[in-house]
Amino acid sequence: MKRLAIFASGAGSNAKRLIDYFSGNQTISVALLISNRKEAGALEIARKAGITAINFSKEEFYNSSTVIEKLTSEKIDFIVLAGFLIKVPDNILKAYENKIINIHPALLPDFGGKGMYGLNVHKAVIESGKKESGITIHLVNEHYDEGRILFQAKCSVLENDTPEKLAARVQELEHQHFPEVVEHFISEKL
Repeated sequence: MKRLAIFASGAGSNAKRLIDYFSGNQTISVALLISNRKEAGALEIARKAGITAINFSKEEFYNSSTVIEKLTSEKIDFIVLAGFLIKVPDNILKAYENKIINIHPALLPDFGGKGMYGLNVHKAVIESGKKESGITIHLVNEHYDEGRILFQAKCSVLENDTPEKLAARVQELEHQHFPEVVEHFISEKL
């Protein structure tokens, strides 16, 4: 059984989708949810599903071994970033090299990097005049949104789109594809 940790900062719709998808799976389980925000909805979603859920301060994340020790004690094999808004520190990147998966709400390499999250991404896509957007599921390395791309799915950018309307269509793609891509990637490593 491969054990996943989800890192999430927000409401947790992708975390919930992953938790639901892997519930009862015979080879992959969500064992831990970690958040950098104590008010993140993802924490409550995990607790309701019977999954250990903890939050930590930015100081603990970057300047202590608290998080890596928790990952080790929970025997975590892979990490999935589901709306996690801070950069993963080097000690975790090294311990989980090529085992951290992220989802980005645009077609990388465009519209990635620091500050490119949430409605900021969708606003930038619309303002650029691009006719397509979508999702990119990729491995995480030491640079924002530059890890190896595992999967992309596209949707049209419509003439009357607002960042919120585009975000809703992109989120549908996230929920449709993210769990399956995570499962496929991990299954290849079994």
